[in-house]
Amino acid sequence: MRLEAMTTKKRVSLINIFGVFLMMGASVGAQAGLFGIGGVSWKEEVLLHDGSKIVVERKVERGGRHEIGQQPPYKVQSLSFTFPGTTQEIVWEDNFSEDVGSANFLPMLLDIRNTTSYLVVSPMGCLSYNKWGRPNPPYVVFRYQGKEWQRIPLQELPADIRSPNLIFSDPDNVVKKIGKGLIPADTIQQIISRYRQPEYRSILREPVKIGSEGSAVNCEELVYYHGAWVGPGDSVGKRMMDRKLKVRNSGDKTNSDK
Repeated sequence: MRLEAMTTKKRVSLINIFGVFLMMGASVGAQAGLFGIGGVSWKEEVLLHDGSKIVVERKVERGGRHEIGQQPPYKVQSLSFTFPGTTQEIVWEDNFSEDVGSANFLPMLLDIRNTTSYLVVSPMGCLSYNKWGRPNPPYVVFRYQGKEWQRIPLQELPADIRSPNLIFSDPDNVVKKIGKGLIPADTIQQIISRYRQPEYRSILREPVKIGSEGSAVNCEELVYYHGAWVGPGDSVGKRMMDRKLKVRNSGDKTNSDK
């Protein structure tokens, strides 16, 4: 009887331990489903200009060069949704770009007017801002046409589309703090209302004043020249890159002759 009782207790203990592992596994599985493996994924309830809502799935992955103690930049990201009233899935992707060392943009606004989708993004960092032509206000606008996203001037964005509706700043970390797989539209609006820069709380149609606190328009003007960013009038920097290019081309020619 004593041996049987001990065996029974042991079985109960093993069952309890196994149950804990199952719970841990379920928790990890839920977390992986919410935030992805090797990246972060979540959904946002997006309030459109006409008052209707759609659900947008977003994914980001970090990677690349970064300062010690800081997170890597966004390496790749995507945004997808089903066009209302159809089964058509529309996807926007922003992949790693060698010239800026990261992805290019931070999405701000997704909206639909009639049968056309519009996406407003802001260049992520000063290198991207220079790469995309130093727009002021600091927006790059895309329109979905012919099964692809095409860049359009800000003037072609319908005037009634003016309210950002996506988590713009540090979205993956914001979502982790919230701890939900679907972020409600009212929560997103509260987050946007706390952004300090006016150009990120509303879509401006007039240039942002140079010197405005925290604005991308204050970025130093740079041009991408032979694999490096230099000032437009930096003749020394350009000559240095010319020499590097000449040496590299000479080395390539030598190797090809062997």
